[in-house]
Amino acid sequence: MTHNNIKLTTAQFAKLHKVNKRTLHYYDNIGLFSPSEKGDNGYRYYDVSQSMTFEYIRMLKELNMSIEEIADYCKNPSADRFLKIADKKESELDLAIQKLKRTKKILKAKKEQLHICENLHGQEIRIEECSEEKISVLPCDFIEDSISHVFAYLMDKWSIEQIRMGIGSFISLDKVVNKSFEKYDGIYTCALGENSLSDDTLIKPKGKYLCGYQKGAWDKAPDMYEKLIYYAVQNNLLLTGYAYEIGLNEFAISSPEEYVTKFMVKIDE
Repeated sequence: MTHNNIKLTTAQFAKLHKVNKRTLHYYDNIGLFSPSEKGDNGYRYYDVSQSMTFEYIRMLKELNMSIEEIADYCKNPSADRFLKIADKKESELDLAIQKLKRTKKILKAKKEQLHICENLHGQEIRIEECSEEKISVLPCDFIEDSISHVFAYLMDKWSIEQIRMGIGSFISLDKVVNKSFEKYDGIYTCALGENSLSDDTLIKPKGKYLCGYQKGAWDKAPDMYEKLIYYAVQNNLLLTGYAYEIGLNEFAISSPEEYVTKFMVKIDE
């Protein structure tokens, strides 16, 4: 007896491929994948040689093909049909890989933000070196709208990955100095996957930033800005551009008192 003719029971074949016996019974019942023979006692017997066929069926299932689509292919397999399936699934996999990479980037950013928040007490001011960042921006002109309306608007303008990266706001330095916080200049998020600038993208320039960290309700922002301006004056720092704000831990807190906001204003060097 050759290795290819080794007979396996349903239980043995299921164990070999790490599947449930019910899966094999189901595939047999619908005519998708059947044992090579059935004994007089009703037992099903599979050839080891059927293993590769079964694994290709599993692969197609893992690629989100329906049972009906797989069965249709298995009834009339051919190189041409398989190549068409392979080309289509390769494209789908490329898109899935890109999405997973963006999700990994989000998780990495959130972990870094939480590490910052862990040892934060009250308010802190630091000077930090920041990399250039491309951001997607929208005007902050929907203050009176409902949360659901605003979120629907953001979903229409930005990808879900961008929204998950976090949404911040920005305000001109002149407004900060004049304590005019009634109307911000806009909101922003990371421009994930954007390759070129457009009307709704800006560059947050690299360089040293005067950064403030505030723990507690957002309405303390004016107080933090006053401290940042005072710190800049005391240390002969010239500030420029916009002031950026973003929450760091809204996804990992149980009360508003734990909320941490980061404020960033570029130092003119």
